[in-house]
Amino acid sequence: MIAPPTAALAALAGLDPRLSGADAQPLRGGRSNKVWRLGDFVIKSHSPDTASPLFPNDPGAEAAALTVLAPFGLSPRLRAKGADWIIYDHVAGTPWRGDPAPIARTLHRLHGTPLSANSFRPLPNGSAALLSHALGFAPPGLPPPPPDPGLPPVTPRPVHADAVPGNILATPNGPLLIDWQCPGLGDPTEDLATLISPAMMWLYTGQIAPPDWAMAVLSAYPCPETVARTRALIPLYRWRIMAHCAWRAARGDADYARAFQIERAAL
Repeated sequence: MIAPPTAALAALAGLDPRLSGADAQPLRGGRSNKVWRLGDFVIKSHSPDTASPLFPNDPGAEAAALTVLAPFGLSPRLRAKGADWIIYDHVAGTPWRGDPAPIARTLHRLHGTPLSANSFRPLPNGSAALLSHALGFAPPGLPPPPPDPGLPPVTPRPVHADAVPGNILATPNGPLLIDWQCPGLGDPTEDLATLISPAMMWLYTGQIAPPDWAMAVLSAYPCPETVARTRALIPLYRWRIMAHCAWRAARGDADYARAFQIERAAL
């Protein structure tokens, strides 16, 4: 069984000496990293091999996100960090299922959080940049990309950039966003498009999105302008998700070949 990094265990013992030598309980994490619980803490070990052009896997970025966003109730609290691991407070909860309206409102709160301009990496912003980003890593054989709708950039906002159902916990205090290894400053539509992606829903829950899922997410998001912009950009976002799935499938991940077909059927 894979154990947490030695340096992380030493840091944890410094936080709570009672946990020195305690057994680490593996947790069900995402598709990229290993996660364990010890006492009231979580150790997360990042694997650089799982990074992709769409979803970086940056422990430094995750540590920064937890530092600035935990005070707003948008992430767990960071306790320690290393070169390829972090420790944060364990939060009781389960992956979100059911009504997406609270998630939409939580994302809106994230997108309105005031952060400095250098808090996170810049994300592709505006339809031309979005299309260029997708074309930059799309492997051969994809259907032609949709036309550029000509939307200009917006004022960059904090974006989770991996807002899939598996990265949102249902807690007594409402939704909590986890797995912050690829945050950015960009267009809030990115989070909405990821949340309603059929491929991402299937990859992280094993389920096909309910027919009314996308409508329910967009109807609950409190900013009509962002919703309208999301609707206009959805074809580009879905083509980029297809490119990501094809990129991963070309590297031997059969789940992404299936996810590619699921996303393609939604175009």
